Amino acid sequence: PNLQNIPIRTELGRQIRKAFVPRSPDEVLVVADYSQVELRVLAHFCQDEALLQAFAHDQDIHAVVAAQVNGVPLDAVTREMRGRAKAVNFGIIYGQTAFGLAAATGMSRTEAQRFIDAYFARYPRIRGFIDETVAAARREGGVRTLYGRWRPIEGLDSRNPTLRNQAERFAVNTVIQGSAADLMKLAMVRLHARLQREQLPLRMLLQVHDELVCEGPRVRAADLATVLREELSTAMQLRVPLKVDVAWGLSLIHI
Repeated sequence: PNLQNIPIRTELGRQIRKAFVPRSPDEVLVVADYSQVELRVLAHFCQDEALLQAFAHDQDIHAVVAAQVNGVPLDAVTREMRGRAKAVNFGIIYGQTAFGLAAATGMSRTEAQRFIDAYFARYPRIRGFIDETVAAARREGGVRTLYGRWRPIEGLDSRNPTLRNQAERFAVNTVIQGSAADLMKLAMVRLHARLQREQLPLRMLLQVHDELVCEGPRVRAADLATVLREELSTAMQLRVPLKVDVAWGLSLIHI
């Protein structure tokens, strides 16, 4: 199952998560997930200096963006400012419109459009990356991920604006999410090789987007978590560091 779709904030979701346990009472689930991996891939491609620096110094990327777009010091960023910046940061990968941002944040559509305009004015390299990706897809008929996987994109020259805009979103989204998928698959291959080489008692169970669920002996949990973090954080060299969060527990509710 897609574990990311099982809510953790509701009582029913917590009860369901308790059902996911290791195969033995002597074992634990060890879960690793990439932190903001798609935004890191975006920063790698667009090479915006502010984003690169924020990730290099392990800053709160949403707060940094909120400060820069609103023109205030970092310590003056409000929760509302950060929430809007977060919505745009993630929404930009999916071609979010002012309508979508307004629905997500409670802003008016005019406010949302103003925020998006300010975002792209502050981060012109992101706008440049999006425009260049769409132009390349139109020229070549598709796009490639960071490691060369090809996806044809249809509808880029459609006379139907809805279909054309959808194709443009697919092009950008494929490069970002597809490259993040490249990263996870490379990490799994590297992890498997290390487990075989060192005969480590860790088993990969499930991969869900940027998260990898494993299981292993409870007494080795800390060591195995270190192995997981090492392999995932070094699987690919980007212009920004990869950050991996690792936790373990007796069931998914404990992680």
